[in-house]
Amino acid sequence: MNTRVASMFNGFKLNKSDFNALSKLTSLMTHIKHNWDDYIRSTMRVAGVPIAAFLVFLGFWAASASQIETSLGVVPGPSAVWKQFTVLISEHNEEREKEVGFYQRQEKRNAKKLAKNPDAKVKIRQYTGKPTFIDQVFTSIGTVLIGFAFASIIAIPVGILCGLSTTMYRALNPLIQIFKPVSPLAWLPIVTMIVSALYVSDDPMFAKSFVTSAITVTLCCMWPTIINTTVGVASIDKDLVNVSRVLRLHWATHIFKIVLPSSVPMMFAGLRVSLGIGWMVLIAAEMLAQNPGLGKFVWDEFQNGSSNSLARIMVAVFVIGLVGFALDRIMLLIQRSVSWDKTADIR
Repeated sequence: MNTRVASMFNGFKLNKSDFNALSKLTSLMTHIKHNWDDYIRSTMRVAGVPIAAFLVFLGFWAASASQIETSLGVVPGPSAVWKQFTVLISEHNEEREKEVGFYQRQEKRNAKKLAKNPDAKVKIRQYTGKPTFIDQVFTSIGTVLIGFAFASIIAIPVGILCGLSTTMYRALNPLIQIFKPVSPLAWLPIVTMIVSALYVSDDPMFAKSFVTSAITVTLCCMWPTIINTTVGVASIDKDLVNVSRVLRLHWATHIFKIVLPSSVPMMFAGLRVSLGIGWMVLIAAEMLAQNPGLGKFVWDEFQNGSSNSLARIMVAVFVIGLVGFALDRIMLLIQRSVSWDKTADIR
């Protein structure tokens, strides 16, 4: 017996690195033990308070929903909305299974055709099933990101020019102030007509609905970025500007080494506002123009008028809010990564 036990540990050896790792783990456990109360308080501040607030909201919603009667029935509570969310996920999975089966049947038919005649021409037809709720979520996300990207490409250079040159600011500021408050509902018909007239192709790379929605997002969400970038550039510390003049930095070096790092906080404040506006604009544009996306899903459910429509619309509302929140957090992470002051409190 002793021989068997000894043989079990013959290959077990500890080297110096193992002892170092063990000592670090022991030190960490000791630190957690001594600071356990601080960890609990920190966790409650970060996660506990928001969770408690959300639970209170759910309780208020569940208690008041059944008291409100609409043309589509009683306002659904949290459980009814969650049920419809699971139904939408199931419908998406079923649609994907149909798509896979559609292509598999084509492959079998083409394989039989080629077996009979190796020179036969075969075609792969695209699946044209109805887009699901999940499909429309990703359609809207892709559209808003493209529109926001084009808006940023335009807005950041314009904001830098306006911040560096008083003449440029005086020239462009009236146009900015005129177009800034224009509603997407006013831009959409104009953009639709222009795209229909200019974007003519037998085999277009992008659908006209996508181009129309993306341009509308671009036109509506660039203004906060222009304004905030202008303010950020104009507010650069004069000492930094004077140092740049003394060193006779090239204009490109001045912009990338002095202007951009100093204006990052204000610039990203504008980018985050622009992205939020772009997301709201897109939903409204999709509803009005019936372009594919979450806005069209909401409008179709409203027109459907079934007993489950209101719950499905509320699912879309929560998803719209969660996606907007996620996009803002992503912009916050990007801001923290590019900001030169890592100690700044960025919220």
